[in-house]
Amino acid sequence: MKKLIAEFIGTLWLVLGGCGSAVLAAAFPELGIGFVGVALAFGLTVITMAYAIGHISGCHLNPAVSIGLAIGGRFDKKDLLPYIIAQVMGAIAGAGILYTIASGKVGFEAGGFAANGFGEHSPGGYDMISAFITEVAMTFMFLIIILGATHSKAPKGMAGLAIGLGLTLIHLISIPVTNTSVNPARSTSQALFADGSWAIPQLWLFWIAPILGAIIAGVVYKYLSPESND
Repeated sequence: MKKLIAEFIGTLWLVLGGCGSAVLAAAFPELGIGFVGVALAFGLTVITMAYAIGHISGCHLNPAVSIGLAIGGRFDKKDLLPYIIAQVMGAIAGAGILYTIASGKVGFEAGGFAANGFGEHSPGGYDMISAFITEVAMTFMFLIIILGATHSKAPKGMAGLAIGLGLTLIHLISIPVTNTSVNPARSTSQALFADGSWAIPQLWLFWIAPILGAIIAGVVYKYLSPESND
């Protein structure tokens, strides 16, 4: 239960910090933090939680990460469903807090609410194929970074920085394409609060593509440098 509570809190913070920066700060008149600021915010949420709860739950904060680690032999498959439920619930709670804060401004409209999308809902107008390839590739690389940085032969104490900076780089690459998911929990939470009826119908891509990328990475890294969960 302590692990699940940690995952709930960590994923809440990822959504509140990362999506919160996009909703509250990115478009602030003349002082907005822009894509770079949002990318950095997502990376900082992971870095801070890695050192806060990494020793409790492993700090997955992401169903795709949990699945990739399980495929790579680093995580017990029997814990997958409880972790995923805790992550999705934490993400929704974080989005709920963010919505409550944001709605305190006169004239507030949720708009896209930092939701992920493709086609006309892609920040740069990229189509479904581009979005799918981007999410698979970015999640693949994210899991390669995680599996490598947390390997028993990797430098100790540096995993949180490598993973957080890796997520920052992923956002710098892919925010224009999909608004960057690589995390089904984060995508689900924002889709629930976005205005309009487009976000939920597009949500399938932001579950399937990140999980596919994570599975491929788990298989590849287990071949490159196997390490048992024991």
